[in-house]
Amino acid sequence: MRVAPVLTTLLALSLAAPAWAAGEDESRWNALREMLFQDRPIHDAADVLTLDAPYRAHDAAVVPISVEPAFSQTEERYIKSVTLLIDENPLPLAGRFHFTPASGRAAFSTRVRVNAYTNIRAIAETNDGELHMAKRFVKASGGCSAPAGKDPDAALARLGKMKLRQSDALVLGEPNLAHLLVSHPNHTGMQMDQVTRHYVPAYFVNNIEVRYGDEPVLTVESDISLSEDPSIHFYYTPRESAELSVTVTDSKELVFSRAWEMQGKRLLADAGNDG
Repeated sequence: MRVAPVLTTLLALSLAAPAWAAGEDESRWNALREMLFQDRPIHDAADVLTLDAPYRAHDAAVVPISVEPAFSQTEERYIKSVTLLIDENPLPLAGRFHFTPASGRAAFSTRVRVNAYTNIRAIAETNDGELHMAKRFVKASGGCSAPAGKDPDAALARLGKMKLRQSDALVLGEPNLAHLLVSHPNHTGMQMDQVTRHYVPAYFVNNIEVRYGDEPVLTVESDISLSEDPSIHFYYTPRESAELSVTVTDSKELVFSRAWEMQGKRLLADAGNDG
C-alpha cells in the first residue's frame, strides 16, 4: 500500500498552528488518528515499546529515531506493525514497519526529515489487535526542503546500491542486529535545484522488503520523510544458514534487489554488486 495518497488531503493542516505551538496543539494528530485508526482505542505504550528521538535535532534533514520493544517476538505475542508519524510534516505518515515472529525483535532505528517543531509518534499494533502509542517532541525545522547532501549525478550513479553490516558474529536461533543502507536521493519534491532554481521532482523509496530464506522479516512502506540514502537497523532470527535478501521499490516503480549468504557465523556478500 502506498502511504502518500492516504494523507494528501491533510496538507492544508500544516498551517493550522505555529511551529512553537505544535507540542500543545493536537488538531493534526486528531485528524490523523481518525483517518488512520478510526475509533480504535490507543493505549499508552509504556509496556510495549519506547521511542527515542533528540529533543533538539542537530540536522533537520537527518534526525535519528529509534524504536525499542519491551519484549521479544514470539508466536504467542508479537508486534505486527509500527506506524511512524511526524505530525507537522507535509506528509505526516513517515512509514509503516511490519514485523513477524521471525524478526526476533520489533526494534528499528532510522533517519527522518522533520519540517517543523513537532511530535513524532510510534503506534504499535500487537498481534491481539491492540494499539499502543509512544511519542517524543522534536525541535527541528526545514528538513523536507533542505538541499540534497550529494551531487545529483553521483547519487544517480549509485542508485539502488545496498550495503548490509553486521557487527557481531551470527547466532542461530537468536535475534541478530543488521544495518541496511540503500543509496537513493529520496527527493521530497520541496527541494530546489541550486543551479536551475527549479524544484526537484519527488522521487523516493516507497517499499523495502527483507526476507531470511523464505520467511518475511521486515517490510517498510515509506515516503518522503525518510532521509536521503535510507538507513535502517533491524533484527532477524536465523534458524539455519540461508540468504538474507532485500528488495527495494521506489516511486518510479524501479526495483532493486540484493542478497547476502549467511554461512556459519559469517555474512558473505553476493557476487556482482559491490554495494
